[in-house]
Amino acid sequence: MNRLRDAIDDRRDQLVALTQDLIRIPTLNPPGRHYLDICEYLQARLSRQGWRCEMVRAAGSPGDSEAYPRWNIVARRQGARRGDCVHFNSHHDVVEVGNGWTRDPFGAQLDGDRIYGRGACDMKGGLAASIIAAEAFVATYPDHAGSIEISATADEESGGYGGVAYLAQQGAFAHVDHVIIPEPLHKDRICLGHRGVWWAEIETQGRIAHGSMPFLGDCAVRHMGAVLAEMEATLWPLLSGKHTEMPVIPEGARSSTLNINSLHGGATEQDPDYTGLPTPCVPDRCRIVIDRRFLIEENLTEVKAEVTALLERVKAQRPSFRYEVRDLFEVVPSMTDKDAPVVTTTARAIQNVLGREAGYVVSPGTYDQKHIDRIGKLKNCIAYGPGVLDLAHQPDEWIGVQDMLDSAKVMALVLEELLTGQPPG
Repeated sequence: MNRLRDAIDDRRDQLVALTQDLIRIPTLNPPGRHYLDICEYLQARLSRQGWRCEMVRAAGSPGDSEAYPRWNIVARRQGARRGDCVHFNSHHDVVEVGNGWTRDPFGAQLDGDRIYGRGACDMKGGLAASIIAAEAFVATYPDHAGSIEISATADEESGGYGGVAYLAQQGAFAHVDHVIIPEPLHKDRICLGHRGVWWAEIETQGRIAHGSMPFLGDCAVRHMGAVLAEMEATLWPLLSGKHTEMPVIPEGARSSTLNINSLHGGATEQDPDYTGLPTPCVPDRCRIVIDRRFLIEENLTEVKAEVTALLERVKAQRPSFRYEVRDLFEVVPSMTDKDAPVVTTTARAIQNVLGREAGYVVSPGTYDQKHIDRIGKLKNCIAYGPGVLDLAHQPDEWIGVQDMLDSAKVMALVLEELLTGQPPG
């Protein structure tokens, strides 16, 4: 048997306990609760074992405030001699709980092979697996070459600007050679990258008037209705006909997609405890937020031009139509080559641990690889970790213990090959 894999099996109870501890820290985003708590927890654990830990607040980043500071941690273990730097990056924030839970979202209940809780799958189970992998490797090879880094970062669920983006801007990846992000993409698959995204707000503009005399006003909601009708008639059919050679999962995401994130028109919505009636007004503003996911074969300028052309077609048919488009968020697609060192090494480790060839996928959404690629200028980056992607953000989210153990073994064997020169055994 392989000493390193045995060392991980010996740490099964530690892996379960670590995962449960992480889930029980409710790092909800928004607004950004308990970020410092989880970083201090990790600092206490890793510093006891000789890791040099740096706490980094992303001061001035979106969302950072005195009430909700954006805290990150980067832990480093320096080897006995020169060699590559392998960096494991996980986000510590989790999305809102939502409805439909049958278990305590932050109870971290262990039921059979599964640990339940918000963030179990996305991605505290992956964070725990990477820590156990690194700890087992260091115990097995205390005189290893190079260095290992583990980061737990903020705000991936809201763009990553208070986390990986901030670290990359500070040069945190300048010395790094390989990055693994333990997102839940299944333990036998390597995620090479992600599609692009453009978020924008479209506002239609009208004129306010008394609701009993709407002919004296100009209804912005009706204008938006025309925009949505034009999207149904022309834009969605256009996007469904665009396909990519990227191995995006699930299959439906191999086409371009558009989602309407939100729609609001008219008077401001009142607080839930308001019991009165709304006032009778013609709405002079209506807004939608669109979430456009695009392919590596597409150009962002053309993506935006498609929406502008649609709005101009509506304008040509409606004499009083006025609109405004505001960019909110944009990311170009990213995809690492299959022959990149971190890809080939991870593929060999998957074959060794699971006895089957690795699959190669691309994520339908974005994750922090975008910042490591675009800002950090490091292409040798993948997502690989335990968990079933479909469980992310769902009620009764869970992570499998065996999946975490297997993924930890894969990550440890990657370290073994990259930092000792030994092929996975």
